[in-house]
Amino acid sequence: MINSDMNQEQNPLAVFEKEAPKVAKAFDQLIDALKETSGLDAKTKQLIYIGIKAALGDPKAIYYHVAMAKSLGATRDEVKDTILITLTVCGLNGVSTCLPIALKTYDES
Repeated sequence: MINSDMNQEQNPLAVFEKEAPKVAKAFDQLIDALKETSGLDAKTKQLIYIGIKAALGDPKAIYYHVAMAKSLGATRDEVKDTILITLTVCGLNGVSTCLPIALKTYDES
């Protein structure tokens, strides 16, 4: 399901932080630690995350992370190819559920 008004829905991380603040804080610390690793640059990490979330068919995560990847210098073609590569591991699910929202988000952000 693709929701063109996804940006008007409540941010799931905001709900997480409100409902489980201690767990959310620990999660944020994990994310911060992962951001500090040096094996991959930030753009590549975002593209990998987009590929994983596309393979799982998670358009909401795609919506948020495409804008982050673009702000880190990812091109539209890099985002598109990241999602297309999921065809080899999960068939059309990731492409059909995530490619439209990814390209729309990229074009509008």
